[in-house]
Amino acid sequence: MKVGIALPNAVPRATGAELIEWARRADARGFSTLGTIDRVVYDNYEPLIALAGAAAVTERIGLCTSVLLAPLRPNPVDLAKKALSLNALSGGRFTLGLGLGGREDDYEVSGIETEGRGKRFDAMLERMREIWDGDEVGPSAGEPPRLVIGGGVDASFARAARFGDGWIAAGSPPDQYAPMAEKAKAAWSEAGREGGPHLMGLAYFALGDDAEAKAQESLGDYYAWLGEDIANYIIGSAAKDAETAERYVSEFAEAGCGELIFCPSSSDPAQVDLLADAAGL
Repeated sequence: MKVGIALPNAVPRATGAELIEWARRADARGFSTLGTIDRVVYDNYEPLIALAGAAAVTERIGLCTSVLLAPLRPNPVDLAKKALSLNALSGGRFTLGLGLGGREDDYEVSGIETEGRGKRFDAMLERMREIWDGDEVGPSAGEPPRLVIGGGVDASFARAARFGDGWIAAGSPPDQYAPMAEKAKAAWSEAGREGGPHLMGLAYFALGDDAEAKAQESLGDYYAWLGEDIANYIIGSAAKDAETAERYVSEFAEAGCGELIFCPSSSDPAQVDLLADAAGL
């Protein structure tokens, strides 16, 4: 299993300098991918812009929106062109991960209805595939990015099998990941796709002396909208020591994950080295 790390683009008060140094260190330490988390009504950096900055200061590491909230960018031609551009600029290192998102305030501030978003998402994906299969919209240099679809409901697995190259789970422990991965593979087979989907997952982490405080602060704020009980569950599931991070690598691999992206609770670039050491990179 490949091990990636997300940029701290959704850690409140993260600076641009921290994101750039984070990207450089992740590239040097051997992580497979730099991921990003998406929101609108939050103290975060827009994922495609953050990854474009990371692409400029890295050479080999992959770039992935894990995930981008597609219905909040309702022009599929524009999104397809941006994805083509980022993939070309990075030398083919970009994976476009797309999902629906669950925050009503993100939709409200964007002036977009939540009702019917699944059907609109399907239409977007169909149009984006048409754009990538044609030559009307450039840049013409390079190929379209790999496309993975996020979500944990049956429609997400079917969507990934119909339009995508793979599937990605939201942050969840390994025991919850395994049955979802099986559903993704089953949907792939039912759709008549050859081979198997690229299976990706997310896990949260905070390492070092203040790991618990960082997880409480960042994840508690990000998931406060789900209520205290769920937020505390997510905080509790984060890897807060090297042993847990190492165990997650092993257990996600056993659960069928092909690439695991660890998402940070701190924007301190030292976290990159701590996780690399814990993951054996």
